[in-house]
Parts: sequence; C-alpha cells; structure tokens
Amino acid sequence: MEDKLILVYVTCSSEEEAKKIAKALLENKLSACVNIYTNVISMYWWEGKIEESKESILFIKTRSSLYEKVKQKILELHSYTCPCIVQLSEIKEGIECFINWLFKETEKS
Repeated sequence: MEDKLILVYVTCSSEEEAKKIAKALLENKLSACVNIYTNVISMYWWEGKIEESKESILFIKTRSSLYEKVKQKILELHSYTCPCIVQLSEIKEGIECFINWLFKETEKS
C-alpha cells in the first residue's frame, strides 16, 4: 500500500491542550505541521442535552501510515473522554516542494 499524506482533525478543550498535543506530535515526528485554531465555539449533543463550549481545533498534516500512532499519542494527552479525532481526507495535490517537505519531516513507518 502506498503511503499517502492525510489531514487529521481534532478538537481540544483549550489552546494549551492543543499546543501540548501539537508539540508532542512534532517532537515524535508524527506530523510535519499542525495548525491550531483557537476560540472556536462548538455546539454538540452530550449526555442528552445540547452543550456549547469554546474549543481549539488542530489540523494535523501527516502520513497515512502514521495515523494509528498519531491517534494513540493524542489519546495519551487529551482531556476528553471521547475526543473528536478523525482522518478527514487524503492530501491529493499540492505544490511539489511542500509535499516533499511533509514526507521528509515525518517518520518513515
């Protein structure tokens, strides 16, 4: 199976938690780049009622072969009982220098 680049989406309870997770992924070469969006308002069903909270969102660029390791590292550090960790999509196209950089900066599986 060919190793592909993917985008992983994660919601976090705070900017601090998001930074902690992003740093761990980068230090372990599980991601080449993580974008953090802060002060996002999330509305969702939880335990039978609609909740609203401020969260931070991570967009994690990594290899498909590393998804399980990425997921496990996030679960180690995340404060939620049931965090949103989803693989959104394969990165199908991009400029060659950026795609090459993403592969270069992530661990080979």
